[in-house]
Amino acid sequence: MRDAAGLCKHPDQVMTQIPAMMEFVDHGAGGAPSVLRAGRMPVPAPAAGEVLIRVAWAGVNRPDVAQRQGRYPPPPGASPVIGLEVSGHVVALGEGVSEPKIGDAVCALTNGGGYAQYAVAPAGQALPVPQGLSLLEAAALPENFFTVWTNVFERGRLAAGETFLVHGGSSGIGLTAIQLAHAHGATVYTTVGGPEKAAVCERHGASAAIDYRREDFVERIAALTGRRGVDLILDMVGGDYIARNFKALAVEGRLVQIAFLNGPKAEVDCTPLMVKRLTWTGSTLRPRSAADKAQIATQLRGQVWPLLAAGKVRPVIHETFELADAARAHELMESSRHIGKIMLRVAGE
Repeated sequence: MRDAAGLCKHPDQVMTQIPAMMEFVDHGAGGAPSVLRAGRMPVPAPAAGEVLIRVAWAGVNRPDVAQRQGRYPPPPGASPVIGLEVSGHVVALGEGVSEPKIGDAVCALTNGGGYAQYAVAPAGQALPVPQGLSLLEAAALPENFFTVWTNVFERGRLAAGETFLVHGGSSGIGLTAIQLAHAHGATVYTTVGGPEKAAVCERHGASAAIDYRREDFVERIAALTGRRGVDLILDMVGGDYIARNFKALAVEGRLVQIAFLNGPKAEVDCTPLMVKRLTWTGSTLRPRSAADKAQIATQLRGQVWPLLAAGKVRPVIHETFELADAARAHELMESSRHIGKIMLRVAGE
């Protein structure tokens, strides 16, 4: 809570000076990237179970673009401000929070509000900055690593020795999935749009990167696997990829859907689902409960943070922009020219 002097207060904690107002990125009524404008609004106060973070860096993600376009409204109770991941320092604690502590450097999966100087997040969704990583690198972790862990390793059940295809390998999600799957002993294939992106994916652990502009990924996967197919596919494309994914899967294969860049509707022959005994599932991260996300965070801290500290997995940063240049960051995201993460500098290191 905040007193009349603008001090955030919490029992058993020292008071921290926090301004009453902050800068943020306003998307107004939505539309093209040009609608993004700098604005001012009150600094949010952390509710019970939340922390307030002075933001150093914020990540830019596809859901941010969809929210700006009016296609991905925040769930009830979430901040209307765009931004799902940040890094920075904890400056205030909501009721009932003992960890993290005031002053701790963290990265956090927010429920919105990341494109701002201050953001709140449930305490269970805030993780310590991994050893050896900067605040910039740490801010590039939450959205991609939460998404990949729950979809590839929990829903997709990827195991060592299996084969795995991830579409869009040069995206933040794609490069995260490639690195984590490779680190866990899987053979990784990916689809990309061009030789430069293919080279980056192979450098980060993909055994083969298939240029979808020149090759049919179904035919290439058949050749790479001796016509067996892959055990797991992570797809964010949808549309006509759905039926092709069925063809590229092995018997008892799994398809995990996390987005529909080519649209959610397609005419699909579902015979392979029965003949191959396939599993087709999917999920979205944002509507899940704080308890669910806290459980994912616990898994990340135990299973993935040591890989980051050891340098076996690293976020790939394509370009950084100032917070006020969020429109340019969104233009780059929509162009798909980037390889890895696009980041917004708020306060820096």
